[in-house]
Amino acid sequence: MPRAIYDHVALIGLGLIGSSLCHAMRRGGLARRITGHARSEATRQTADRLRLCDAVFADPAEAVAGADLVILCTPVGRYGAIAEAIRPALKPGATLTDVGSVKGAVVRDVGLYVPDGVHFVPGHPIAGTEHSGPEAGFAELYDGRWCILTPLPGSDPDAVARLQRFWEGCGASVELMTPEHHDRVLAIVSHVPHLIAYNIVGTASDLEQVTQKEVIKFSASGFRDFTRIAASDPIMWRDIFLNNKDAVLEMLGRFVEDLTSLQRAIRWEDGDALLDLFTRTRAIRRGIIEAGQDTAAPDFGRPHGAGPAEKKKTA
Repeated sequence: MPRAIYDHVALIGLGLIGSSLCHAMRRGGLARRITGHARSEATRQTADRLRLCDAVFADPAEAVAGADLVILCTPVGRYGAIAEAIRPALKPGATLTDVGSVKGAVVRDVGLYVPDGVHFVPGHPIAGTEHSGPEAGFAELYDGRWCILTPLPGSDPDAVARLQRFWEGCGASVELMTPEHHDRVLAIVSHVPHLIAYNIVGTASDLEQVTQKEVIKFSASGFRDFTRIAASDPIMWRDIFLNNKDAVLEMLGRFVEDLTSLQRAIRWEDGDALLDLFTRTRAIRRGIIEAGQDTAAPDFGRPHGAGPAEKKKTA
């Protein structure tokens, strides 16, 4: 069995991210003991049934007692209250980190409660699915993905390096950057795309000229993929937008400007402008595939059964 990186890891939150960490840690032998916290009795029972942790607690302070690594895996809106609750129980020398999609707000809300002697290293694994809950987790979630760590000025280099080894043991590659830079990058590559998906699916559901039944029945790959993104955890994304407001609004303003230019090109039948844009964006897609962040298989590698047309042919 590989040598454990941490003797005791505590997970605060056992949804998709937390439960996947449990599976990844067990696969890699990264921790000798795993404890967890969940507010819901149903979640705690499910975690016990799945044997995600060695022990699951209703009180987050009990879960972190004696832990060498504590990972906040709840929606970021809960971080401040959790940090305050676990502060007295944090072990001197322990590392406190998180998985939130925003970092500036985490530094603000959690940093206030980090005791002297505890290493606070915010983090963000860029991995996930549209599913949530403890049964959604799987060990391979982080394989080949990026995890961004945002150490603060004065962070202990050994604590950062140890946390980096942990994420690499989970299958991820690690990048270091400042919290401010992280929030600007994620605003354009993740937060604004989610906002657009939520908006376009909401617009389709509100159309009076097109019935909701038709929207569902005739969804081609473009709209269908928007609905996948828009199915993400609503509480988590509410908290992301509220806690990365400035960067999201900045990137959204840029997007609106570019959308206006695209609208103008269509109105004035400027085919050259459209072709130039579509050519550039196609190159981005190819770059993502070459970087190993998606597959080049048709329709994103989805398996295909017989659709309605094929079923009629064989009926």
